[in-house]
Amino acid sequence: MKHLQNGMAIGLILMTAGCPPPVRTTPPPADAPAELVALSGASVMIGAGDIGKCGESGDELTAQLVDSVLRADSVAGVNDVVFTLGDNAYPDGTAADFARCFAPSWGDSSKLILKNIRPSPGNHEHLSSSAAPYYQYFGDRAGDPGKGYYAYDHGEWRVVVLNSEIIVNDAFGPSERTAQEDWLKGELGSHADKLCTIAYWHHPRFSSGWHGGDIRLGPLWRLLYEGGVEIVLNGHDHSYERFAPMNAEGTADTTRGIVQFVVGTGGGVLRGFSRVEPNSAVQLQGHWGVLMLTLGKGEYRFAFLDTAGRVWDPGGGRCH
Repeated sequence: MKHLQNGMAIGLILMTAGCPPPVRTTPPPADAPAELVALSGASVMIGAGDIGKCGESGDELTAQLVDSVLRADSVAGVNDVVFTLGDNAYPDGTAADFARCFAPSWGDSSKLILKNIRPSPGNHEHLSSSAAPYYQYFGDRAGDPGKGYYAYDHGEWRVVVLNSEIIVNDAFGPSERTAQEDWLKGELGSHADKLCTIAYWHHPRFSSGWHGGDIRLGPLWRLLYEGGVEIVLNGHDHSYERFAPMNAEGTADTTRGIVQFVVGTGGGVLRGFSRVEPNSAVQLQGHWGVLMLTLGKGEYRFAFLDTAGRVWDPGGGRCH
């Protein structure tokens, strides 16, 4: 009988470990501000990951939110970029998934999103022909097919886009991983004159969400830390989390540390948190929304905008 009870207990633990944690919707703060503080002459980046999900309303709501910001900024003459943090079209990133589950929301031609988009790939894109439909859909904006990493200037900032599937997916080999790292070293070295740099990709190195952080991203983080990068953006976990500045080992570092955001709230099924990792500063669950970054000369502002029109976690910082 004792052996039977032990077996049942172990089975329950295994079942629990395989299920996403329940979503406990974070209540809005009583003093949620209505507007963001702008920076004079700044550029804006806005976006999220884990987006196009047929049968869910989240991607349509976040698309409306992003488009409204783009239209207001267009009138004001603000330079905008829309970023995506992978898993753009569920479930498998096929051409049909992009047509049915991404195009009606973020891919809607009547919106300004596609004109300003700078995507990154996720694991779901790579379920279909090594993400070939992803590269076909976004064209030149997605970087070289099969690689997916690229960089661009945005106002005073340099922006680096990486492909975390090259690190975590066994379909890629050591030579491809080395090639991305070598490219990143060259990119950071050749733009050392840029005071401020931001990087984004899909899988987070650190996360308190269901998937959690992935230690295999450590080498990339180390290169970014040594290169003086200010901010890292990731998706994969379907919630919002901000980490205080830290080094590649996850230790607090207020002098040179990177601020990491996990923003997997673009439209996919929302999930809760499994834990609270060290240096996790803010955790929000149960809300679709996007991260808005206002990037100025040597400084930045950030805030999470939810689809109900509220502004969460406003803050900012200065470049190293």
